[in-house]
Amino acid sequence: MAQQQQVDEQVSTEFVVDTEDCEARELAYRERGTARPITVVGNPVLHRECKDVTEFDDALASLIDDMFASQKAAEGVGLAANQIGVDLKVFVYDCPDDDGVRHTGVVINPVLDELPADRRVLDDSNEGCLSVPTAYAELARPDYAVVRGQDAQGKAIAVQGTGYFARCLQHETDHLYGRLYIDRLSKRERKAALKQMEEGTPRYETVPND
Repeated sequence: MAQQQQVDEQVSTEFVVDTEDCEARELAYRERGTARPITVVGNPVLHRECKDVTEFDDALASLIDDMFASQKAAEGVGLAANQIGVDLKVFVYDCPDDDGVRHTGVVINPVLDELPADRRVLDDSNEGCLSVPTAYAELARPDYAVVRGQDAQGKAIAVQGTGYFARCLQHETDHLYGRLYIDRLSKRERKAALKQMEEGTPRYETVPND
């Protein structure tokens, strides 16, 4: 454990470049992948911390391809592995920031940085989730985020985002630790979001909760 902590502390602060060739990279992922149905709130896999990824192999690469295909089919901007029923700490994203710059990538075993007080400017924009289809609610989150983890080959990476993209990074990391955005709402707001979901019709295939 101490050795792993030492490795983590040595992670470079240089951020990945995730804004180049986004269209071609996203297309390559999803053309190799197969879209899977989306798990929804109530499915046990969404409500517990996922397992760390320890094998960076062909199976992981195939999962990432399927996640990009699933994200596109559901018209999402981010997707965590447990949203397609896989109990592993992986998320993918294809998300614009507030300046309209597109970011595309994958983060494995993500951990969010604790922000210093001078960087904690809250944005209370609307938030939704593919696993809570048709529901939206205002949720205050920092408008800047840094997430550290690994890429598909196991190399240490750091990703930074602002605005909408910062919200995406926080939202997807939350998923992998068993937390949905509605879990951050008040009881009344959570109830209202679940009612929206109950009254709506998802535009993509979902996994029914038995």
